[in-house]
Amino acid sequence: MNIETPPSEKPYEKPEGERRGLIIVNTGDGKGKSTAAFGLAFRATGRGKAVKVYQFMKVPTARFGEHRLAEQVGLPIVGLGDGFSWKSKDLEHSAQLARDGWETAKADILSGEQFLVVLDEVTYPLIYGWLPLQDVLDTLQARPKHVHVCLTGRRCPQEIIDLADTVTEMKLIKHAFQAGVPAQRGIED
Repeated sequence: MNIETPPSEKPYEKPEGERRGLIIVNTGDGKGKSTAAFGLAFRATGRGKAVKVYQFMKVPTARFGEHRLAEQVGLPIVGLGDGFSWKSKDLEHSAQLARDGWETAKADILSGEQFLVVLDEVTYPLIYGWLPLQDVLDTLQARPKHVHVCLTGRRCPQEIIDLADTVTEMKLIKHAFQAGVPAQRGIED
């Protein structure tokens, strides 16, 4: 490890541009994409902002840790899917759930009533061909200028990355699962 001297001067200048809604992408093979998006959602909720989370792969009855906390603070989370694709009994039904869910999320984005809309795991229905990429791009571009949208999932289409304001790629370096440690409640749920 290298020891560094803390900076004595601010390493950047304050931007002069206008505040506006951002398109934020959390992608990559590492852990933390949804976790970061929920951090944004809880931060905005804590500031009294209107936030809605759409989970494209989670079932509507999911009760993970984030759902339990969201209930306590009044953050709406909408499960749109029927679970991971390898658990699906009918992929066409899964695709239709994604399409129906997208129409609901799209309406929320375009309504301007939300400060932040999280599209959790939306990249999967996109890369599976269940959602039309152009419709998603058009919606992101047509959203009211104050609406922030955060998209998560692996293998985010380059067209969305190009449109986004902030893109973070979570890089897998090491994961406990690879060493045979199963997912643990409160850490990976």
